[in-house]
Amino acid sequence: MESGLDEGELVRRTAAGDRRAFDELYRRTSPWLLARLRRRCADDDVVADVMQETYLAVWRAAGSFASSTSGGAVGWLWTIAAHRLVDAFRRRARQNDVPAVPLTESVAPAAEDEVMSGRVGQELEQALLVLPPEARQVLRAMVLDGLSVRETSLLLGVPESTVKSRARRARIALREALS
Repeated sequence: MESGLDEGELVRRTAAGDRRAFDELYRRTSPWLLARLRRRCADDDVVADVMQETYLAVWRAAGSFASSTSGGAVGWLWTIAAHRLVDAFRRRARQNDVPAVPLTESVAPAAEDEVMSGRVGQELEQALLVLPPEARQVLRAMVLDGLSVRETSLLLGVPESTVKSRARRARIALREALS
């Protein structure tokens, strides 16, 4: 497997059934994804299940990424994992009557955990829908995923100045929509 391929190309090759490309994608992204999931969930069994479900979904749905042109492969992968984690929290809450979000560091839920758990107010949800997709991507990366401007720039494949301007415009638009 060519080591010079980016993650997007690995996903496209995975969509074509290339097992070696999938293995390389897993090798590159699983340590990062595992660390990120562990920051959001203290239960190693849940994290292991989410990892398995995520990569199974990637294998099955790689064609949906390959046919889209927006966003990067790493962002797409995180979106799948985040949805699987929220599903796991909800399943756990229904089965065991425990809090929907098992927190690792604090007693009160963090803002991103509340967002991931679907407890965002209707007004905010509507305001987010009005934003252009590229602004939503920047907010998702910087606010929900906690990435820096530089990391967001690398993730989305745009200059840092573009990330800053999109974030600023998104904040202004949200402030106006919510006032």
